[in-house]
Amino acid sequence: MLWIKAWHIIFMVTWFAGLFYLPRLFVYHAMCKTHGSEDASSIARFKLMERKLYFGIMTPGAILTIVFGLWLWLAYGITGTWLHAKLGLVGVLVVYHIYCGKLLLDFKHDRNRHSHVYFRWFNELPVLILIAVILLVEVKPF
Repeated sequence: MLWIKAWHIIFMVTWFAGLFYLPRLFVYHAMCKTHGSEDASSIARFKLMERKLYFGIMTPGAILTIVFGLWLWLAYGITGTWLHAKLGLVGVLVVYHIYCGKLLLDFKHDRNRHSHVYFRWFNELPVLILIAVILLVEVKPF
């Protein structure tokens, strides 16, 4: 069980690294169009970085986090109300992840409609969810 838990945590950290960094890239990408000018080379670089991060790190991290989490849950009978709350938060993260993919496509096709300020606030949600998940798993308050 400890090996499965270790892999679950490793891939969770990988997933969260992407969830923290991709919206930060969106902040900088959105800032490339300011004062009526465009920085074409920076925009191209951000598109490449965003795509590689989303498809090369975040999505595999998300899938493997969920696979190892399901393995822990189903094979070892982990239960509790805290687990239901954690699974709900994981569901929110999955929706957030998919929405990040939609935003990535918007940037790819030059149709982003959000400001860098929006992305600065958007970047805070996974931080709050990470804190809540860790507290649920370690403290098991209910």
